Amino acid sequence: MERHGSFVLQGNIIYTPDKDHFITLKNGYIVVEEGRISAICATKPAAAAALPLKDCRGKLIMPGFADLHLHAPQYIQIGMGMDDQLLDWLNRYTFKEEPKFADPDYARQIYPLLAEELADCGTTSASIFATIHPESTDILCDILAQKGLRTYVGKVNMDNNSAPALTEDTAQSLSDTEAFIKKWHKHPLVKPIITPRFVPSVTAGMMTGLGKLVREYNVPVQSHLSENKGEIQLVKELFPEDQYYMSVYDRFDLFGTTPTLMAHCIHLSEEEIAIMARKDVYAVHCPASNLNLASGLMPLRRMLDAGVKVVLGSDIGGGHTLFIPHEIVRAIEISKIRSIDHPEEAPLKLCEAFYLATKAGGSFFGQTGSLEPDYSADFLVVTLPIFQQDRTIEEQLQYFIYHGRAQDIEDVYVQGRPVKHTDKPAV
Repeated sequence: MERHGSFVLQGNIIYTPDKDHFITLKNGYIVVEEGRISAICATKPAAAAALPLKDCRGKLIMPGFADLHLHAPQYIQIGMGMDDQLLDWLNRYTFKEEPKFADPDYARQIYPLLAEELADCGTTSASIFATIHPESTDILCDILAQKGLRTYVGKVNMDNNSAPALTEDTAQSLSDTEAFIKKWHKHPLVKPIITPRFVPSVTAGMMTGLGKLVREYNVPVQSHLSENKGEIQLVKELFPEDQYYMSVYDRFDLFGTTPTLMAHCIHLSEEEIAIMARKDVYAVHCPASNLNLASGLMPLRRMLDAGVKVVLGSDIGGGHTLFIPHEIVRAIEISKIRSIDHPEEAPLKLCEAFYLATKAGGSFFGQTGSLEPDYSADFLVVTLPIFQQDRTIEEQLQYFIYHGRAQDIEDVYVQGRPVKHTDKPAV
């Protein structure tokens, strides 16, 4: 009898153990035992003879993608308001859409569509902003758990400078957040993350309470940092005593006390970049959103050279796609544009960008994002056209990243369990 989550897969294997090079194995074998990768081999090991073999020869096998920043309630506003910059866009669109999630039935209509598309696009790990509404946030978690995706989900906190329908009572928001943490912190795949929306939307009292929850429950944190110059100026006006935008989070134990994701990180000084590296805070690069809202060009090479952990995020609805290969391409393109005026900043190579989207992003969740032994069996099977079969495995990956579609992803596994299966032949 087949042990659940235990099998052998044969196909063209590719992954990045570090950011500087690919590992490839033509028609190699991945041995999966109880949801984890136990071996990568050129020939099927005798010890795995009793396990069922899934024949994927001629298809790419790669790690699943990690999307470290997206807004679930903005799923149906993708593409809207792209002529605006951040603060106007939030007021005209986002802060009118999110109050609708006070209705749990509305959440039940929208969130299954998001979960399905995440799986279709090959995203196996994601960190997600929900809304301020506890019931709708629980519904999102239930849907993601049923789908089998590995996620962090944040019940958003907002008690300042927000639309009336999105302005919380501070004490109630903190109580709801603590209840949310207690409910979900032991789930094997879907876990809570502290989520102050951004500094302008939370008071010092809210951040004090959130910092207490971080220390008490040892939960991670996600928020936004230095996305837009108008936003940065607003933070200076609200908290003039703090040297930097990040200093506000840091003062309240929301910046590196536990694993921390900060989205965008575009307009940072050298000192701020050094602080991020020293405190081991992840910078989430959101290329499409940064371009759509004219926020700026993230200094990615400077951050990598300084030792900052950089990962990728779709940032829907500022971004307009959940398909992470598109974000990989945009990250490379933005680095090339920056290198024109900053020749000291070498453009990103594909292996580096792929690493950011897989192993680097996966590291926030533990041992996922690579096809190395002892990693979780979170991976994709990708079908390629017949005319690509004579290419090297790296060239096949290049084709998929630049020209592929979600429909090319045949299978998606999380912990060795299928969350998408289409059984497509090579065409």
